[in-house]
Amino acid sequence: MLHGYANKEKARLLQGFFKTGKGEYGEGDVFIGVTMPQIRIVAKAMWRDVTLPDIKGLLKSPIHEERMLALVVLTHRFTKGDEAEKKRIFDLYMASTRRINNWDLVDVSVGRIVGAYLLDKDRSVLYERARSQLLWDRRIAMVATGMFIHHGQLDDTFALADILLSDTHDLMHKAVGWMLREAGKQDIARLSAFLRKRAHVMPRTMLRYAIEKYPEPERRTWLSVTSLRKNPAP
Repeated sequence: MLHGYANKEKARLLQGFFKTGKGEYGEGDVFIGVTMPQIRIVAKAMWRDVTLPDIKGLLKSPIHEERMLALVVLTHRFTKGDEAEKKRIFDLYMASTRRINNWDLVDVSVGRIVGAYLLDKDRSVLYERARSQLLWDRRIAMVATGMFIHHGQLDDTFALADILLSDTHDLMHKAVGWMLREAGKQDIARLSAFLRKRAHVMPRTMLRYAIEKYPEPERRTWLSVTSLRKNPAP
């Protein structure tokens, strides 16, 4: 069903957009040219009927859209599942992070699975993953806190941002800045206090993302008083 939507021209464009060239973060990933709305149509039609072993098989696929389909199906099953089912999905997710290996795969699923599962549980696993050598583990740890922010829980966002402050990857600069910005929507004073102590050592991209919702004069002030290295614009 998924392959019925395949489009070679879209696949070519997606290969470039998601940085699949040699030495890039998505090196070697394979696209068939299926859009997210199309993937969601397929997921909605099949999520009740597939087993977790079937989903695990999709997560092992070399095809990006098949891995995305697996994750969208998992979010449906997690939302509808009982506590035992949610635990099985969470465990499968955390065991599969080497296959959740691009920013879109992480961002579409991590809040609704990892963040949701850990809302009322110990979160030490996120601190372990934040120190992982695997880029996707680190992005999972940071972006999962978006669900906590949604529920007014900000402590882990700021604590994990501290751990990831010196991360060298641009995708992490964006992820940390993004989550700090979202936390700031809930508590701008706390974000400002965090930035006053750390802005001078933050990668510029991270800072730019974090202060996106500040009034323009404040944004210019934050950027002008730092001696940050300049990262490429996203």
